[in-house]
Amino acid sequence: MKLKFASYNIHKAVGTDGRRDADRIITVLREVNADIIALQEADRRFGQRASVLPRVLLDDTHWRPLPVAKRPRSLGWHGNALLVRRDIECVEAHALDLPTLEPRGAVMAELLCEGRRLRVLGAHLDLSGLRRRDQINALIGHCKLGQPCPTVIMGDFNQWGRLTGAMQAFGVSWQLIAPGASYPSQRPLALLDRIVASRHWDFHDAGVHHSAMAAQASDHLPVWAELNLPKN
Repeated sequence: MKLKFASYNIHKAVGTDGRRDADRIITVLREVNADIIALQEADRRFGQRASVLPRVLLDDTHWRPLPVAKRPRSLGWHGNALLVRRDIECVEAHALDLPTLEPRGAVMAELLCEGRRLRVLGAHLDLSGLRRRDQINALIGHCKLGQPCPTVIMGDFNQWGRLTGAMQAFGVSWQLIAPGASYPSQRPLALLDRIVASRHWDFHDAGVHHSAMAAQASDHLPVWAELNLPKN
């Protein structure tokens, strides 16, 4: 079973031209065409934390948002949301609290795809390296609470070094995938957006999605990885 995972910090749908345009984000998501997507900054920061992606736009795609929000008008938790292809079954989905000084959180879901159970987490980690390490340890701890299964953790890790700093908290049990520089979108220099996979998966391919629309739609470019899950 091969699945395409993607992570995209959509910057509250505000593009590099300063305009909020949800249609551009949907266009970029269609270009990437992943099976499972982690979004960051998917909700407004203040007030009712309303989603910046109207549900009517998502209804016209082949993804559905998973129920991870704690507020009725939000798509995610602290801006973290998960979209999955409509034929993938959601067993459970919920928000996670992370140790932080900033307003940060994560989301987690367990899914069934082609009869195989898998886990996916989306996160937007702290600007502080020390806090990032604590948050990664918290994410790993949440994974250990459930049954062992193939797992993918995606998000904006705010980490510049490929294998240094807080990324060392993953240890040898995880595959660290840094598809390439994704920030800032018009001239990417930093590898802030990452995908991390458990050893259940075989790595196939990964990359940063570059397009004219992606360079305008957000200050980050989407990153993606194709992973194979071997037969038991």
